[in-house]
Amino acid sequence: MATPRRRIGIVGYGTGGQASALALIESGHEVEVFERVPDPGPAGAGFLLQPTGLQALWRLGLLDEVLALGARVSRLHGETREGRVVMDMRYADLDPLLHGVGLQRGALFELLHAAIGGRARLHADTIIAELDCEGGRLRDAHGRWHGPFDAIVIADGSASTLRETVSPTRLDRPYPWGALWCLVPEGDWPWRDELRQRYALARRMAGFLPVGRAPGETARKLGFFWSLPTMRFDAWEREGPEAWLRDVQALWPEARECLGTGFDTSRLARAAYRDAIPRHWWRGRALLLGDAAHAMSPQLGQGANMALVDAVSLADAFEHAAALPEAFAMHARERRRHLAAYHRYSRWLTPLFQSERDLLARMRDVAFHPFGRLPPARGHMLRVLSGIQQGWLGRYRLQPGFVDALRRMPPAG
Repeated sequence: MATPRRRIGIVGYGTGGQASALALIESGHEVEVFERVPDPGPAGAGFLLQPTGLQALWRLGLLDEVLALGARVSRLHGETREGRVVMDMRYADLDPLLHGVGLQRGALFELLHAAIGGRARLHADTIIAELDCEGGRLRDAHGRWHGPFDAIVIADGSASTLRETVSPTRLDRPYPWGALWCLVPEGDWPWRDELRQRYALARRMAGFLPVGRAPGETARKLGFFWSLPTMRFDAWEREGPEAWLRDVQALWPEARECLGTGFDTSRLARAAYRDAIPRHWWRGRALLLGDAAHAMSPQLGQGANMALVDAVSLADAFEHAAALPEAFAMHARERRRHLAAYHRYSRWLTPLFQSERDLLARMRDVAFHPFGRLPPARGHMLRVLSGIQQGWLGRYRLQPGFVDALRRMPPAG
């Protein structure tokens, strides 16, 4: 049976909204996107693409461009300010072909936007105030109705204003810890293929991630982040830059040097996170996708990757199921199976790295790295890190074509 061509409305033009728009357009559907900001653009400095996210981008035809712009990451290393190793994981210990890619969010936004290329009708500066799940309609803040659509994808992020219309939530709460972030020049930073983190118990955490370059630029960047309780954001600003820069120096002198002598703290943006688990992912003609469906702590770094995988999964479900309820159920079943353990892991791990629980952090400093060197634990931790853990015991399938694409890649230089 031929796949029906559907008219689809998407709320949100972040990673999940863009990727689902592209995947659905490529599958022959008609797409309209509604974005609340007048001039859509990226939010965030950079992130780590895992093999799962890279496979989704391969499916979308963007792998070569991503690899050309991004920075290959082969190792994740974390230590205390005294130099004690807390975490040391290498993708090659799982599979010599696997690695991550650090990428600027602006680079991914531009790549997806260019690939969509005007094939989706984009309604910028349009706040969606009401969702009619059964009728497939959207009402904007000016009272205008849009639709009806055959399907609506809700991809408006972790703080979704439409989630509760689709489903009551089992859990929806902000995390008490957020982050300050910015991009800085890579310069002579010595760890150009590693995510590096430094901890002072769980009260302070800083990190640098190589994120490559933006389209049209030659300078390579690092994504810098500094963990901070969200209730401390305003106090941090009042205390002034010198106090914070002294904290950076005390925690990680090399990080302070990388920021430079004239570093302007006004460049630091704020990020806040939340944990949200709706009871159901779809209702009527409306489906939750990305962080709107499964927001979690950034500790595992899976948000953008899972949104990319969601996008291609939904396009596949539309291709294999003619009836909308069947397609939605197929997509939700497949994605929940992959995500089953990640919410729990993120909730368990976050207090180890972002909290005021000093005893727990000291236990982490002593036990986390030795435990992770045990063969069963190490394999499991690496699968979780790379996004290929499925449920408690399964493994997310990497397709042969994608693995072949990785095999043809030149070795890291």
